[in-house]
Amino acid sequence: MNLTQRYRFSASHRLHSHDLPESRNWEVYGKCNNPHGHGHNYWLEVTVAGPTDPNTGQVAPRPLLDQWIGKEILARVEHRNLNEEMPEFARLVPTTENVARVFGEILARTAPQYLPPVCTFRRVRIYETRNNLFEMEAYEVQ
Repeated sequence: MNLTQRYRFSASHRLHSHDLPESRNWEVYGKCNNPHGHGHNYWLEVTVAGPTDPNTGQVAPRPLLDQWIGKEILARVEHRNLNEEMPEFARLVPTTENVARVFGEILARTAPQYLPPVCTFRRVRIYETRNNLFEMEAYEVQ
């Protein structure tokens, strides 16, 4: 059984690679290379899987998932500038592809502290806009 919880957060970023010349950054990232950054109201979905507990009827307690995502992800990104306030993006361009990958790595690393032993982290999805969805499967996390 899969269980997906959805969370909303707001954050800003600037798409800019320190390894590219300024002109190439503008070609690659366009207006998203604005030196002052720009923000999004993101939707984050986290999927876990496991058997349904016969006593509770749940894959995992929802408050436990809220605690996990709240502490490991939301507290670090809500109303933050990803470039400046997340060490993972000091040199890594915070494209939503990279954000999904970083979140996936964080969640894969911390899942055992929060999830029941029979439950596994499966996937992270991030909606940057209503037109863009980025997804990271747990088996892709390295």
